[in-house]
Amino acid sequence: MARVKNEALSLKSADELDRELGPLVEEAVIVEGHTFRIYRPDEAKSVGRAGEVYHAFWAELWPAARMLAKAVLREPWPAGQEAVEIGCGLGLPGIAALARGLRVVFSDYDPTALSFAAANARLNGFEDFGVRRLDWNDPPGDWRVPVLLASDLIYELVSVAPLVGLLKQMLLPGGVCLLADQDRVPSFLLRETLSGSGLTYTTQTMRAGQPGGRRFRGSLFRITHAGGTA
Repeated sequence: MARVKNEALSLKSADELDRELGPLVEEAVIVEGHTFRIYRPDEAKSVGRAGEVYHAFWAELWPAARMLAKAVLREPWPAGQEAVEIGCGLGLPGIAALARGLRVVFSDYDPTALSFAAANARLNGFEDFGVRRLDWNDPPGDWRVPVLLASDLIYELVSVAPLVGLLKQMLLPGGVCLLADQDRVPSFLLRETLSGSGLTYTTQTMRAGQPGGRRFRGSLFRITHAGGTA
């Protein structure tokens, strides 16, 4: 698997993130009997950086990330399987994959998201992982992997075609992409676009939430190359 050293991206530590973005929240996230610790900004949707406030969807721990983490923990992965989390945000599904023994690269377009994913992986005791900045509209042509993980990526209709193109380019024949979505409106276009892309998929209903708290419903897409096996 192609890896990029964390230092090459100038990732910030948890202490540096805390100083730049204000006090971080450390949340205990329970999934399938596993307790993960997750740092996130206190103001989940407004993250300040260099005096500027911008809208950061990745800064909140969305329900579909919990759904995907649950699916990852349930999956019978081969030992040492290579995986990339796309649009990793805070990194919960990738951390769940690390807990299952997968070799994980966290990818996102936003370097601050990558810093949080790396900090959260270390918070949970993991050091052997990769990070890589990834633009869906310009994916590296030589980076193909057997497992892709994705959650809460299609907020807008315009995101669907680039995402499907990325999956088609990066997923090895016989590999699998697990994609969780909270059944937002663009998920209907996702189904249509996948059907015409040479990729095949099945879906199953997923529910997730903190024990004793509100439960959310969504769908898990299991996406493979046509004719491939996962």
